[in-house]
Amino acid sequence: MSGTGKSSRHAFTEALLKAARMDSTIFAVTSDARGSVTLGEFERSLPAQFVEVGIAEQNAVGVGAGLARSGKRVFVCGPACFYSARSAEQVKNDVAYANVDVKIVGVSGGVSYGALGSTHHSLHDIALYRAIPNMRIILPADVSQTAQATDYLAHNSGPAYMRLGRSPVPAVYGPDEVSFQFGRANLLREGSDCTIIAAGEAVYHAVKAAESLQVQGIRCTVLDVSTIKPLDSETILRAVRSTGVVVTMEEHSIFGGLGGAVAELLIQNEPLPMKIIGFPDEFVVAGESPELFEYYGLSGAKLTNTIEEFIRSASRMKSRSKGA
Repeated sequence: MSGTGKSSRHAFTEALLKAARMDSTIFAVTSDARGSVTLGEFERSLPAQFVEVGIAEQNAVGVGAGLARSGKRVFVCGPACFYSARSAEQVKNDVAYANVDVKIVGVSGGVSYGALGSTHHSLHDIALYRAIPNMRIILPADVSQTAQATDYLAHNSGPAYMRLGRSPVPAVYGPDEVSFQFGRANLLREGSDCTIIAAGEAVYHAVKAAESLQVQGIRCTVLDVSTIKPLDSETILRAVRSTGVVVTMEEHSIFGGLGGAVAELLIQNEPLPMKIIGFPDEFVVAGESPELFEYYGLSGAKLTNTIEEFIRSASRMKSRSKGA
């Protein structure tokens, strides 16, 4: 892993522009968010494939659905907080129910807009879109994975939701590494004591926690689940069966996101000790994204300690169960 000076939203628009130059049916629709999404170069280069609707996210989804009905491949782009709340009905009915080729790209997801408070946090979006039929859900971990996921979406039809952050992100994958295959989880580390399953920008913190735990003699498997729907059940079950202890972590509410998806899978196939790490059931305080990750225990020593304590607790429970 290494640092990078680029954000996932920049990687998205670069990949989208590349694809759109090769395919005139690819359109970008936004709602006064060309700056937030970094669509400036797209607008300048391909003005005939760019639609600006103003501050009207519901209209943007409707326009996108109409364009899709006329044979266009549409990316509706803007802040995740608005496209997972204000326009939820339009996404459900105009896109998913109609099953048209519209991709909703939510930028500044999770707590990327942390300092603006709960009105601008999007910590329920995965739960929402998981419950809507026909919606695929993608959370890239870094710039490389974002570019590859964008290329996949540009060449594959149907509704989807992709959530991206706002700030530059550490690299989880090398620039030439195959980091994204739709519906497949990536095995980043292999261990015997615990399986850590993460998505999006939380993947980097999961790997760093696993590295810290290895120093203490605790070896963790780490899975990057960039596609949350459909979930790679086979890879997840294979990993958790080998460790017997599961931790999920995500930039999302502890309800209904990646943790909920994995819990639903395990309770029906392989019930095991499991802990869901995410944001609690409260309106999250205002603060910069790194501050909120640290405050809520999603990074650094707090995260490592939480995972270590859970592994040791699960081990004691297993010992008592065997003794009984």
